[in-house]
Formats: sequence, structure tokens, C-alpha cells
Amino acid sequence: MPIARLTRVFGVRKLRPRLVRGLRFRLAFSYFVFFTLLLVIIGLVYRQNLKTQMEGDVKDALEEEWDGAKGYIKIENYRPVWTADKDDPEEEHIMERLQYVHLLTDSNGNVLSDSPTYESIGVDSPQEILRVLTLPEPVIKIRSDSDGVPYMIKAGVMMGEHGRKYFFAIGRSLEESRRTVYYFTRTYFLALPVMMLVTSVLGWLLAGRALQPVVSVAQAAQNITGSNLSMQIPMRGAGDELDYLIASFNRMTDRLQQSFEQIRRFSTDVSHELRTPLTAIRGQLEVALFTAKTPEQYQEAMVNALEDVEQLSSIVRALLLLSQAESGQLVLQKAPLDLSEVAVDVVDQFQIPAEEKHLILKAKTEPGVMVHADRTQIERLLSNLVSNAVKYTPANGTVRVDVGPDPSYGPTAGWARIQVEDSGVGIPAENLPHIFDRFYRVRNPETSRVQGLGLGLSFVSWIVEAHGGRIDVTSTVGEGTRFTVLLPPGAQAPPQPVPEPDAVTAPGA
Repeated sequence: MPIARLTRVFGVRKLRPRLVRGLRFRLAFSYFVFFTLLLVIIGLVYRQNLKTQMEGDVKDALEEEWDGAKGYIKIENYRPVWTADKDDPEEEHIMERLQYVHLLTDSNGNVLSDSPTYESIGVDSPQEILRVLTLPEPVIKIRSDSDGVPYMIKAGVMMGEHGRKYFFAIGRSLEESRRTVYYFTRTYFLALPVMMLVTSVLGWLLAGRALQPVVSVAQAAQNITGSNLSMQIPMRGAGDELDYLIASFNRMTDRLQQSFEQIRRFSTDVSHELRTPLTAIRGQLEVALFTAKTPEQYQEAMVNALEDVEQLSSIVRALLLLSQAESGQLVLQKAPLDLSEVAVDVVDQFQIPAEEKHLILKAKTEPGVMVHADRTQIERLLSNLVSNAVKYTPANGTVRVDVGPDPSYGPTAGWARIQVEDSGVGIPAENLPHIFDRFYRVRNPETSRVQGLGLGLSFVSWIVEAHGGRIDVTSTVGEGTRFTVLLPPGAQAPPQPVPEPDAVTAPGA
């Protein structure tokens, strides 16, 4: 017999565990065990309280009889005399009750008066009598007669004539109280199986109701496919853990949908980017094969093909670096770093491309802006931002790089700030939330065809996060874009994989 059987549910294969391994059974069984222990404990505690209370009532009655007996009995000439009025029926009844279980002896243990019931219990030994006579207070103990009936006995000193001490004991039966406790215990624990059966049924029903949202989540998960990621489970509105589970599941499907969309977009872009150089290479080689007649023509075709191969290698290299980043093979090498010095070097590198486009590229830095960072990655960060700004800023525009401490008074006060601002074409507002996503590229009608795989700004975002910083962007179409990077001084963020950027991502970035 297999542990689980597979059935067809909603068109997909579903693993149905055995009953005893199901979560509903385990919850119901937990209810059963918990309430069983709870009811048993309640029964035992109530039984003990009932027994204590009833014995306390007997003890209170025994105390009253003890005081009454001292008022009705006198010892004259070493003989007990009961002074009750025999013509009074009430006193006669009291006398009978006091004499039902009693014992009176002298200090040597000689019995002066007793009752048959006390004799069945057993007359105290002379040693016990002597011990009780030496005690400052009477003692109470429980003894049983020959038939096993328990009695509560109070024994102590009774003063006689000439200050002599006598041993006096009086008792009261505990049979009725013990019987009451016994009947309660029997009735309660006989009814316990019925209560447990009801508890089991209720536990099963409650467990099923409590797990219904979980079942809904499981069924929804089975119905999700790559083309059906928009499914959302409706919230129950209870604000409990199950609502939190449903909300988490819905957020997960949203993230999956975004990830699948990125993968689809990536597949489209990669196919296009790889097809273009491959088509060019094939065309160049076919031209050389069928039409070239001179060595110069063959050489020209090979040079053109080599350029396309280099473009293809660049794309493959970017994909390889992305794979290394996701596998955690690239880590940061941090050291104290002067941001102002790095910014000046990067700006100098882009002066020639900026002059070719008739752009004004300048840097405004404050000395001594130190951070704990990886110089290579910070240079790549600045290079990506400046490269995008130069590429997507029209002629006679301006690109400015500012480096200094953050002037705000918030939690980032004292952090290092890098701003790269341009007067370029800008980024549409609907694209701003996505520009740091992997493989995302903005296609602006004011720019030419976008090159690369859309990895540049995602690399920038990763570098910032790896250094424990923040990055923000503001942009207005037709006016320009501003990127603001904040890095904590001496940040000790854990090393994170940082792929090397190979492509530009967004116009105006």
C-alpha cells in the first residue's frame, strides 16, 4: 500500500496524504488530546476541592460537637456524668449524637466511657493517650472501623476535678462525604467519553473550517501556470494569520508574474540582440563567398564579420557575468575610498565623447568625501550613469556630476552623496518604477534604437545596495534626469554579487 495516492484535481496531479498524516487530522487530534487532558485535570481538581470542602464541613461539625461535649460531660469521683436534660427531646438527641462515637479514659489509658462504634475503630493505646495528653492542642486524625467506614476523630485533654487530666475523643463519620465524592467521580468520568466524542467531532469541524483558506491557497497554487499568474485569492477580512498567508501568497504571485514578464522580455531582447550580429556575420560571409574576387574584398568582409563577432561576444560576456552574479561568484573588495577623486577621474574619461556631442560635462566635488567601498564597482556605477547621461543628452546640453556630503537632516545625514544630472530627453513617469529592473529598457521615440540588454541600471542598483546605500531618480520628459546615490561612510554591508555592466538601459539615465 503506497503512502500517498495521486488523483486528478483541477486538471493537475495532486498528492493526497493518508488521513492520519493530514494536517486536519493532526489539528483535530491535538484538540482531542488537549481537551481530554483539560477535562481530566478539571475533574480531578474539582473532585479534590469537593473532598476538601466536605471534609471541612465534617470538621466544623466535629468542632461544634467537641465544644458541646465539654459542656454536657463532667467527671465526678473518677466517673463521667452526662448532664443533659432527659426530658428535653432536643438535648436527648444531642446526647445520643455525642455518645455515638466517643472515648473517655484516664491518664493511664483506663477506659471510663466509650461507645461500640469507637471500640470497632479501636481504643487508643496508653502510649498514644499519654502523647496526646502532653500536646498543647487537640489532634484530628482519620481512622476506619472494622467495616472500613472512615471516621474523623478529634482527641485531646479534658480537665477533671482537682486538675486531673483525662483523655477524651469524639468522632464523626466521613462515609456520606466520601460517598458523595465517589458518586461525583464515577458520574464525571463515565460522562467523559461522551464529552471526548463531542470534542472530537467539534475539533474535526473546526479544523476543517480553519484550514479552508489553506486549501484555497493550495488549489490556487495548482491552477497557476506561466500564462495564468494573475490569480488572486480574495481576502477573508479577519485580519488573522490566514489573511496574512493569503496576502503573502498574492504578493508572491505578483512577484512571479513580474519575474515571468522580465524573462519573456529578456528572451525577446536576447533573441533580437543575438540575431542581429549573427545575421550580419552570415551576410558578410555570404557576400564574401559569392561575390568577392580580390583579397581586399575578402579582407573587408572578414573585418566586418569580426566587428559583428565582437558585438556578439560582448552580449555573451554580459550574460555570463549575470550568471556569475546570480551564483554568488562575484564579491566586493572594500577599502577606504575618496569619492571625489573617483568622480573626477570618471568625468575626465568622458570628456572626449561629450565634446564630440558638443556637451558641457563638468564635476563639482568636495574634498575628503570618504566611504568604505569597492573602487572598481564605484567606478562602474559612475561610468554607467555618466555614459547614459552623455548618450541621451542632445547637443549643446549639460551633464553635471556633484559629490559631497548629504545636506539633509534625516537618517542619511553625513552620508556621501553622488548626483548625476543631465538636460537630456528624460524618462516617462510610467517607466521610472521599472528602470532598475533587469533587462528593462525604455524605448523613447526621441532616441534612436536602444542598444544593449537593459542591464546597466540594474547593475547600478545592485552596487548601491551592496554598499548599504540608496539610489533615487527624478526625471521630466524633455528637461532631463537626476540620479542621486547615497552611500554610508564606512558601511560594512555583506558582500553581494555584482555583475559587470555591459549595456545601457534607459534614455536620459
